[in-house]
Amino acid sequence: METKFSAAQLADPGVAESEKILRKCVHCGFCTATCPTYVTLGNELDSPRGRIYLIKDMLENDRPADKEIVTHIDRCLSCLACMTTCPSGVNYMHLVDHARVHIEKTYKRPLMNRLTRQVLAAVLPYPARFRLALNAARLGRPLAPLFDSVKPLKPFAAMLRLAPSSVPGKSKSAEPGARAATGTRRGRVAILTGCAQPVLKPSINEATIRLLTRLGIEVVVPEGEGCCGALVHHMGREEAALESARRNVDVWTREIERGLDAIIITASGCGTTIKDYGYMLRLDPAYSEKARIVSERTKDITEYLMTLAIPAVAAPEPLTVAYHSACSMQHGQKITRQPKDLLKAAGFMVKDPPEGHLCCGSAGTYNIMQPEISARLKTRKIANIEKTRPDVVATGNIGCITQIASGTAIPVIHTVELLDWAHGGPKPAGLAATRTLEAAE
Repeated sequence: METKFSAAQLADPGVAESEKILRKCVHCGFCTATCPTYVTLGNELDSPRGRIYLIKDMLENDRPADKEIVTHIDRCLSCLACMTTCPSGVNYMHLVDHARVHIEKTYKRPLMNRLTRQVLAAVLPYPARFRLALNAARLGRPLAPLFDSVKPLKPFAAMLRLAPSSVPGKSKSAEPGARAATGTRRGRVAILTGCAQPVLKPSINEATIRLLTRLGIEVVVPEGEGCCGALVHHMGREEAALESARRNVDVWTREIERGLDAIIITASGCGTTIKDYGYMLRLDPAYSEKARIVSERTKDITEYLMTLAIPAVAAPEPLTVAYHSACSMQHGQKITRQPKDLLKAAGFMVKDPPEGHLCCGSAGTYNIMQPEISARLKTRKIANIEKTRPDVVATGNIGCITQIASGTAIPVIHTVELLDWAHGGPKPAGLAATRTLEAAE
């Protein structure tokens, strides 16, 4: 794609990087076939190619964002399916992230939209606040239909409907400190506690710690770590995202200096962002090198488990598992084989649902901010999963677990919970009442 940026514009590192990305696009349109919003809405401006044109026009003319571009950028899930499809290597992720920063700086959103985004940024990254909000949401659930009738309040209706009927108690797995390896120590890792996941489903990290320590890996929860910054990053709140990244880089650098094989992530949305810390902090001389090292040490739990040569076992029960590959896993991190190989080696029968490349509609806070589009994607995803007639759905991202589980009777379990069970851990709570699709019908 030909660009016409001035020398003065290209002096801005963000614009210069976006210009390089834009020049790689050859207008081929392959991205449209795999873009969930284009497939759902049929609007060229809701495809990666269409958004690229809008971003180019905005940046090249150095103009503030307007309602049209904000509408179409906000509809982007950042699922990154376009990057998997693109034959030219267009880094759409970095381009749309830059566009969101530009929007945040130059566009004044409607009052209720600003309020909703502020509430999400002030609550979700903080476990204590999030837990309080979820408990309050249980009481407010009857108000969801009322909120649904007023368009600016639809996101709050979505929040109320997504809130679980009960919130698990606090887990010791989130407390700072080391968990000793069983037997001879084979390695040492840090685990990201996360922000939403330990509130919604602490059993995920509990299973991870049990499994790793049984395999001879010491697991440490470092003092001072916090939200990875993904939430505010995708809102275009650049400084807040970089502040989160710097805090975690400092924490993990101290652990790396003490000897650390990997930083283990059990929420793939977080993994995609942390693996990008090196890019995000590339212009910060005090952090660029440390951030690069942190990104290189970051591993999804399934990536790390594949390095441990875990022996094959017979599954505790003969279950058919539909594996849902989270977008942040398959498109953001290019992890496609490892989770399925581990599940198969654990004795489970693994099936790939049709249209596995399409997003389930969760996408961070997308199912709150864009509830109508999200609901259509969820319906499509669940229909494809149910075609495989599984006993259980496995996935590696808490957002996907929450989204899919809200629309099906089939248990939705984190991959590591099934692996922990197969290798000597307890049966996942979500499988206590396992039933096949036939029984559910």
